[in-house]
Amino acid sequence: MGQSPTAKLIYGYDLDGSSEWKIEEVSEDGELKLSWFSQDWDDEDAEERDFITEAEKRLLASVGFTETDWRADGYFAREKEAAARLGVDFEWYAYEPGAVVLAAKVVEVDWGSIPVDLAALTAEAAASDWDAKLDAACRALDMTPTQERPGWLLCAQYG
Repeated sequence: MGQSPTAKLIYGYDLDGSSEWKIEEVSEDGELKLSWFSQDWDDEDAEERDFITEAEKRLLASVGFTETDWRADGYFAREKEAAARLGVDFEWYAYEPGAVVLAAKVVEVDWGSIPVDLAALTAEAAASDWDAKLDAACRALDMTPTQERPGWLLCAQYG
């Protein structure tokens, strides 16, 4: 299967993470300094605890979903309901390993064009209170994006 370019119009915070983190909680050498996330590469389980996986767990817990047994009846439905309550997700862009946006809305196009109604998107942002959802997620993650406030980001991805 080949690779192809994708364009994404994303409303949220650009966290990057591919070349540098765009949050205030980083050390002088660029490592994340979040109380809930460890980058101890001597730990044999370090690869299992990547930032996105751990951040998603923390965000889901912030809306009351703390289950860990994915084999339990109804687990995925409950997880999906919790994710919907969050109103945010992580969206990848750039090239492998990729950078990430904490996103409230994603408009994506592959190999073509789509009409984008910016006025409708702006109205949806206000009606859905995306800023409050993104800020609540940042508080739950104990992180402060360097981006002054959430906004529209035009991102490219190849993969």
